[in-house]
This record gives sequence, C-alpha cells and structure tokens, in this order.
Amino acid sequence: MGKTIRQLSEELKLSKQAINQRINSINGFRSKHTYKVKNHLEIDNQGVKLLANFDKQERQQNQQDKNDKNENIDHILLKQLDVKDQQIANLQQALDQQQKLQMATVSENHRLKEHVRKLSGLLEPSSATQQQQSNDKDDALSNNANTRHSKDKNDKQNENRVAEYGNRQKKTFKNSTNNSWWHFW
Repeated sequence: MGKTIRQLSEELKLSKQAINQRINSINGFRSKHTYKVKNHLEIDNQGVKLLANFDKQERQQNQQDKNDKNENIDHILLKQLDVKDQQIANLQQALDQQQKLQMATVSENHRLKEHVRKLSGLLEPSSATQQQQSNDKDDALSNNANTRHSKDKNDKQNENRVAEYGNRQKKTFKNSTNNSWWHFW
C-alpha cells in the first residue's frame, strides 16, 4: 500500500514542495513509482524508500560526481605531467648536446694553443735574431744621434773659427788701415 505526498511529508518532516522537488529530480520516478487513487497521487513503497533515502542518494551522487571530477582532473594532470616529462627530456637532450659542443670547443682551443706554443718555440731563435736586429737598430739610431751631436759640435766649432777668422781679419784690416794712415800723416 502506498502513501500520499502529504503523509510522506509528515513522516519525513519535509514540506510538500520538497517532496515534489525530490520526485521531479529523480528520472522516471513518476512513471515507475506513482499512481492515482481517486483525486490524489500515491507513491508505492519502493518510491517511499527512494524519497526517504534521497539525501543519501544525493550525497552518493554528489560524491560520485566529485570522484568523476577528481578522476578527470587526475587524468588531465597525468597528461600534463607526460607533456612536461617529454619537454624535460627534450631540454635534457639539448643540454647534453650543448655540453658536448662545449667540450669539443674547449678541446679544439687546447689543441690550437699547443700548436701555437710549438710554432712559437720554432720562432724563438728567429725572435732572438729579431732582438739582435732591434738592438742593431737602436745602436744605429744612437750612432745617428751621436753623429748629429758631433756634427752640431763641429758646426759650432766651425762657426767659432769663422767668427775668429772674421775678427782677425777686422783687426788686421784696422791695423793695416791704421798703419797706412799713420804713414801719410
């Protein structure tokens, strides 16, 4: 034997509107669990149990929805982790290649430095010759400076001699002029 909505609302201590909302929220509830008796709607025993346990079912449904949502989030996060793992692997590979190139460059630099050292070792006797030539140039420059200095000295001496000669000439001219003039007087 079934119960009416009014009887069920008194038993569950809910309003008739709350009972109707529960009935409407359950898919196919009216067609499966309700029937009309005279002017009122009655709910069979199985329907009464469903409505009485509605809170539990709703909590279970909410829990199921949360679980589904969490599973979706977990699935999305796992996909993102896979993508990030792939990106990290690619970056690690690029880093390894960069390190190999760096090591090859350093090795090449060391090899070239050794080659330069060997070549400079071969050129050292030649650089000693260059040093000697540089010293010879310095000597030649200093000789040129000495030559210039001695030339300047000689020029001054010559000027002094010319000046002396000129002075002697003037004296002799004066003396000869004086001598001759005295002779006439």
